[in-house]
Amino acid sequence: MEEAAASEDKAGYGPNGHAEGPAAEGRRGGGAWLRGCRGFLRRNALVLLTVSGVVAGVALGAAVRGAALSPAQVAYLAFPGELLLRMLRMVILPLVVCSLVSGAASLDTRSLGRLGGIAIAYFLGTTLLASGLAVALGFIVRPGAGASALNTPGLGLPGALPTSKETVDSFLDLVRNLFPANLVAAAFRTYATDYKMLLRNTTSGNVTLEKIPVGTEIEGMNILGLVLFALVLGVALKKLGQEGEDLIRFFNSFNEATMVLVSWIMWYVPIGIMFLVGSKIVEMEDIVLLVTSLGKYIFASILGHFIHGGIILPLIYFAATRQNPYRFLLGLITPLATAFATCSSSATLPSMIKCVEENNGVDKRISRFILPIGATVNMDGAAIFQCMATVFIAQLNNIDLNPGQIFTILVTATASSVGAAGVPAGGVLTIAIILEAIGLPTNDLSLILAVDWIVDRTTTVVNVEGDALGAGILNYLNEKDKKDREQELKEVTVEAIANNKSETETSPLVTHKNRVSNTSSTADPESKESVL
Repeated sequence: MEEAAASEDKAGYGPNGHAEGPAAEGRRGGGAWLRGCRGFLRRNALVLLTVSGVVAGVALGAAVRGAALSPAQVAYLAFPGELLLRMLRMVILPLVVCSLVSGAASLDTRSLGRLGGIAIAYFLGTTLLASGLAVALGFIVRPGAGASALNTPGLGLPGALPTSKETVDSFLDLVRNLFPANLVAAAFRTYATDYKMLLRNTTSGNVTLEKIPVGTEIEGMNILGLVLFALVLGVALKKLGQEGEDLIRFFNSFNEATMVLVSWIMWYVPIGIMFLVGSKIVEMEDIVLLVTSLGKYIFASILGHFIHGGIILPLIYFAATRQNPYRFLLGLITPLATAFATCSSSATLPSMIKCVEENNGVDKRISRFILPIGATVNMDGAAIFQCMATVFIAQLNNIDLNPGQIFTILVTATASSVGAAGVPAGGVLTIAIILEAIGLPTNDLSLILAVDWIVDRTTTVVNVEGDALGAGILNYLNEKDKKDREQELKEVTVEAIANNKSETETSPLVTHKNRVSNTSSTADPESKESVL
């Protein structure tokens, strides 16, 4: 019997047949490890699928590239990715309007003004830093030096040059779009100045051409006007008080329903990203020629994005919050991958709001107030791209930039990035504004367009990263301010109680009453009877 018991103990089973001993503990440890792995996979399934979609898209594009697909076949290959873009753009309008109205209405006037001022300072400061970094890198790396022989056949897109627009008209269009004449039309049309040429006969008999600005409407959502209207409407509903509660609840419900739609769309993101990346790789005509001819420009632009997005922005976040910025960014892998694949800040907005709230714990009132504004106003990556392209074109034409032109580049890039469209290749149009402002030719913009599909991906990633880190900073400052106010209220309450006690102890009337009551209460019954 003892030998049998010993053999059972060695095998890991007790005399009653239950698992015991080191073998059982090992099995229990293995089961806990499997449960932990399952939990990790369940929590991060979307992130892993998104990253896998990018890798699979690169492999798909490389595999299909040698098949010599026709343009129609490439369009069929990109169809699932096109569906993703259409779904994301579908929810932009209700998401921006409803989130800004509910966010502005949920914040009190003091917090709204304070957070709005901090957000504007953060957006302008980081964009100016990005512009300065790009100009400095341009002078260090010199991407356009010795590249005057870039007029190679097949390099550049000669038919895709943007129309030249006066700098003043560009800024006037920005102000006009802040106040749309028709809110319904602002959902799909944007005001833009065009020009028509008129023949003028002078007194001397010569004929001159005069360029006259003409207002036109172009395709594209006027996001600036919708953002301003939604903010003002939210503040107005807050001012109405009880009468505006019903409409505020309507926008809150609409916003929550939109976020549910976003959560459903997010599960399609890995499939759409795979076909978007794959089709873009197939569309590349001669990647070797582009890299050898414009390699220094591509390297300088991506290096600027890496330094700004990987070092400067995290340092600003750490200085403001004393928290690990890379842990914050770890929760944003899905929207960052979406930005890399779609090249659109606006299309990334739905997934960014969802991940910032769920993964990083940012207050809904902060995220839905600041992220739509940031997707429109904050364009750090675009500022780097524009300044680098300007320095590149100046060096390409052997033009030395003076300090006045450099200052003009910084200011114009910072201001024009506010109105840059959050769509693919939206920043290229604003480069023409900077070139016109400092008197550089716009003919070489075709070279920028030729590699824009490469640089625009890191540009969009830095744009949305700056928005997310700004939301994190504002959330931290808002919570800190809330704690400080609660502490002040506690101190005021404690002081009020202490003052009440001191008045009770030192008041002569209260003391006299206490004495009377004490003497009457301490008097014996006989004395009471004698008095009676």
